[in-house]
Amino acid sequence: MLFLKSTSVTKAPGIYDVDVAAKPPGKTYGVFMATDPDNPPQAVLAALTELGFHNTYRQAYTHKDKGKVLDLHFQKNGTDLFNGWKAEECEANLKAIHDLFGNVGITITPRVMSLAEAYS
Repeated sequence: MLFLKSTSVTKAPGIYDVDVAAKPPGKTYGVFMATDPDNPPQAVLAALTELGFHNTYRQAYTHKDKGKVLDLHFQKNGTDLFNGWKAEECEANLKAIHDLFGNVGITITPRVMSLAEAYS
C-alpha cells in the first residue's frame, strides 16, 4: 500500500500516486498504484495489461481525509529464474513503464525496496 498524504490532489486523472519498486536484488519491478475508484485510469490500466502486467492485489479503503482509494499492484513475469526479469527484460520493461506514465505526466523513479519493506 502506498502511504498517501491526501486524496485531494492527483498526479494524473484517476491516479493519486505510483510507485515502481523491486524486492532486493532489484531486477524485477512491480507497479504499485493508488487510484480513485470513482474515476479509474482506464487507459493506463489497459496499457499496463497490454504490456503484460497483471493485477496481483486489489484493496479498496477510505483514506483518513475521507477520500476513497483503490490500491492496485501489478507484476509481470520474466524469463529468468523464478519468473524474474533478465537484464534486457528489465531495461525494456522499465522503459515501457517510463513511457506509459510519462504520457500522462507522471515521472517514475524506480527503486529497490529495503529488506524490511520487501518481506514484511
